[in-house]
Amino acid sequence: MGIDLGTTNSLVAVSDARGPRIIPDAQGRALLPSVVRYEAVDGDIRPVVGWEAKDRQAEFPLTTISSVKRLMGRSREDARGDLAFLPYRVIEGEHRTARVELVGIPALPAKPGEPAAGANRIVSPQEVSAAILRTLKARASAALGVEVRRAVVTVPAYFDDAQRQATRDAGRLAGLEVVRIVNEPTAAALAYGLGLERASDRHRGKESTVVVYDLGGGTFDVSVLKLTPAAQDGETSFFQVLATAGDTHLGGDDFDRVLAEAVVPGLTDPAARARLLLEAERAKRDLTDGDEATIGTPAGPAVVSRARFEELIDPLVARSMSACGRALRDAAKAAGRGPEDADNAGWVDAVILVGGSTRVPLVRRRVAERFGMEPYTALDPDQVVALGAAVQASVLSGASRGSLLLDVIPLSLGIETVGGAVAKLIVRNTTVPAKATEMFSTSVDGQGSIKLNVLQGEREMAEDCRSLGEFHLRGIPPMPAGIPQVQVTFMVDANGVLNVSAVERRSGKRAALQVVPNHGLTREEVERIETESYRHAREDMTRHRIVDLIANSKLDLKWIGERLDVLADKLEPAYRAQLEARLAALGAMVAAAQNDWRSVEANAFQAAKEALDRESVRLHEISIAESLKGTGGAGPGR
Repeated sequence: MGIDLGTTNSLVAVSDARGPRIIPDAQGRALLPSVVRYEAVDGDIRPVVGWEAKDRQAEFPLTTISSVKRLMGRSREDARGDLAFLPYRVIEGEHRTARVELVGIPALPAKPGEPAAGANRIVSPQEVSAAILRTLKARASAALGVEVRRAVVTVPAYFDDAQRQATRDAGRLAGLEVVRIVNEPTAAALAYGLGLERASDRHRGKESTVVVYDLGGGTFDVSVLKLTPAAQDGETSFFQVLATAGDTHLGGDDFDRVLAEAVVPGLTDPAARARLLLEAERAKRDLTDGDEATIGTPAGPAVVSRARFEELIDPLVARSMSACGRALRDAAKAAGRGPEDADNAGWVDAVILVGGSTRVPLVRRRVAERFGMEPYTALDPDQVVALGAAVQASVLSGASRGSLLLDVIPLSLGIETVGGAVAKLIVRNTTVPAKATEMFSTSVDGQGSIKLNVLQGEREMAEDCRSLGEFHLRGIPPMPAGIPQVQVTFMVDANGVLNVSAVERRSGKRAALQVVPNHGLTREEVERIETESYRHAREDMTRHRIVDLIANSKLDLKWIGERLDVLADKLEPAYRAQLEARLAALGAMVAAAQNDWRSVEANAFQAAKEALDRESVRLHEISIAESLKGTGGAGPGR
């Protein structure tokens, strides 16, 4: 199974012949809040996980743990910046690692031969995460009718080795073998099938650049990936993270806070503030589709418009755009691009939205403006990472089964017309990318809106085809039937993602929908995927080499510089000037490498060091000769 072990929510998914899908709980809920409360039950401390823990978090603030992902694999000192956002107590444990002290758990009766239990207990972040993973494992096992023991788990791209190992440890504590750790942005690309094109002549070796914009409940990060399909059959595709940036204290929770503060400034009562934040969260969701929302306050209901909400959160969204700029600049440098691409997003091929907070319309608009393209939104942003993890899991388990290729339309695509018929705009086996446009009109006088039902299938009636989604074109001025000119455009990109747009040409009213046509991936296609660690290995070796060159060059600069100062008057001016030039060149390279190891080319660095070494041979000979003179001709060992 694939697991998205999130800061705010976690999910579990599987992938089989039907493709990847989320496994919901018994109540049909896909999300499992990443919240764990510990309580004393039958003489033991037991975890309560998910919705029950979240719903009663305000009652048990010191025994309920949320956002534990911030502590995974970190010391208390490393997590110091996060502690102000965590309501529970974080202490230093063994080897300086962060631990959570549960305060106020009722004292338990002593077991035979043991001292009385104290009121406070200490748990590790891995134990807390294991409780979440154990719950997801039980959910999947119950749904599939077989115990699940192996999983692919996703982590942020910026997670270091200690954090990744802590994630593996949590899986082991939960009774799971974590067979692969996959970066969250890579999983998002996998869910969309990006980078998985069949290695046909049209796709061989063609690289693409994908941005993953991930705005969750409490954190934001943006990653720029380079996707390199296999150059020929049997070779491996690569997902390389070029750059990451973000803000660990930016997300939907901050949207809720600024909205609550604007409605009722300075509210200090904890219970009242907690209720107000819940009202603000609900209003935020309502404003995703509506123009106004009502917030219940201690003084009565307050109405907030979408325009006012967007005005309040605009500075927060701007912070995410600044991080996008940093990631683009770093990625351009890592990709060897020129300075003209540092702030220009024209070289980006696709943008994927991840995280529930990306549903906010202002966020989607700003992302589209920043990157100059409509972002991928067909898959649920809360679920896309788990779905991608499931795709990778199906490959590792051998469960992936062949389906239709990604470079053709698997089934015809069209819309439902009057009477339930199907108007096919793109027929099956059309090579992608593909685009088709048709004109339609209304069938009733004064019709102010049109429902567009997007269909997939080969039959001629809508009831015999599969509906991919519906959307409405509203606000059409009343006109006689047949007069409105509705232009519908279907556009499928090379990754099989369908964008449907409609515009009424007389009034300019527009609407759009994005869906992923129903297809799978062949086993051969998916098996070409490998982790970006192969690419990181080369990068790590280069960095190691440069670090060694810095250390050795600094010694050369010190020793040769000292000898030059002592023997300057015994050297010919031309040789001394040449030696000083070599020293300056290597010194500048050392300074640049210390500031940013990527700013120097390792071979050039090595060449500069060797040039100084060769140039200094004569200086060393003169130094030895002068030493011998000073000791009456005695050798160095006397």
